[in-house]
Amino acid sequence: MDEISCNLLIIGAGPGGYTCAIRAGQLGIDTIVIEAEKPGGTCLNVGCIPSKALIHAAGEYETIARAAEGKSAFGIFTEKPTLDFARTVAWKDSIVRRLNGGVAGLLKRAGVRFVAGRARFRDGKMVEVETPSGPQMVHAEAVVIATGSKPIELPSLPFGGRVISSTEALALIEVPKRLVVVGGGYIGLELGTAFAKLGAAVTVVESEPRILPQYDGDLSGPVARHLRVLGVAVLTGAKAKALAADGTALATETADGGQTTLEADKILVTVGRKPATTGFGLDLLDLDMDGPSIRIDDGCRTSMRGVFAIGDVTGEPMLAHRAMAQGEIVAEIIAGRRRAWDRISIPAICFTDPEIVTVGLSPSEASSEAFEIKTDLFPFKANGRALTLDREDGFIRTVARADNHLLLGIQAVGAGIAELSAAFSLALEMGARLEDIAMTIHAHPTQSEAFHEAALKSLGHAIHI
Repeated sequence: MDEISCNLLIIGAGPGGYTCAIRAGQLGIDTIVIEAEKPGGTCLNVGCIPSKALIHAAGEYETIARAAEGKSAFGIFTEKPTLDFARTVAWKDSIVRRLNGGVAGLLKRAGVRFVAGRARFRDGKMVEVETPSGPQMVHAEAVVIATGSKPIELPSLPFGGRVISSTEALALIEVPKRLVVVGGGYIGLELGTAFAKLGAAVTVVESEPRILPQYDGDLSGPVARHLRVLGVAVLTGAKAKALAADGTALATETADGGQTTLEADKILVTVGRKPATTGFGLDLLDLDMDGPSIRIDDGCRTSMRGVFAIGDVTGEPMLAHRAMAQGEIVAEIIAGRRRAWDRISIPAICFTDPEIVTVGLSPSEASSEAFEIKTDLFPFKANGRALTLDREDGFIRTVARADNHLLLGIQAVGAGIAELSAAFSLALEMGARLEDIAMTIHAHPTQSEAFHEAALKSLGHAIHI
């Protein structure tokens, strides 16, 4: 069996793994990254990127379809559009291929060796890789586990046939006529909204009293209202039980304890994701765990010397940008630099319609930490730019300490609001106060003015409301 060695071995070339590898290569560390699939991981190949491409295409189609129905607010009329979904999928896949190639090129430019295959630990320094040309042993001084996460499967609805995960949903070659989404979290609603815009009859089954239960009701409310506009049926307080006897429908228990059957061409199960900790010999290392995830310290070190873990495999929040930041930190620690995980905020975005952005603490979270707070919001119905987009549903909200006005959190819901996430995060990372936002000139007309006005409102002198 061939044996190669390196200073740093990374298992997984997702956002965390490839970022760690590229930064390590830049720092002169002899690095090998192992990946069973294409570089980019879940996010690039079957998650963030293809889903956002599908969401955008669906939005374009819906705009034209509304114009054909005479519902355009802009006086635009056209013939009823037709959808060549195969071309939509081909466009989506071309973006993924382009980015795959980009990541591979960046790894090569950084001097990183890429080994295609499935890794399995022999011990904390030795990994066996099943490659297309046969097994290969890799010895490393340090190892980074970046294996990501995978969809949670319901025992009563195992994946297969009509029952699909988000991965299979993004690989569909035609729009299902009837789609049932089990789980009203961000993944289910992002994809459910996209397919509804593309013409599917969508029903969402959520066990909690409302959709997007991880967000407060003020943030999820505009999303719920727009789902009704799209004709999406939402069953809250409901439980998906199992496939009906003929396998063409989903047996569901409703909030009042009744039973109903939902006909479906596809049943998309999106009840969460779990760390990918099996199938690569992790049990041989006997690492300390936090439930299903690997326990790490503020340098992403595990309980075993020389073994690090980053990204989804270390638990929530399972976000690509968190993994990227951790990957960069680990590479610099291995290079001898002093780094630690001390992020004040990690932005989280729900790409529903409208979009949701949260950074830092919500009002309830801040209050539970014994802060006396000042919180105010500015609605987009009073924002000129939002009105020119014909999208006035939503707001920007600030949460600050009452004593010194230090910003603790920012939340927003609105069309295209994801693009303001960096401004929100920067404000928290820089320790901004309400006065800093109020004294910053925000360009007019933009939706960012609602951030300015929310701060002014908390200070008692909003201008436009």
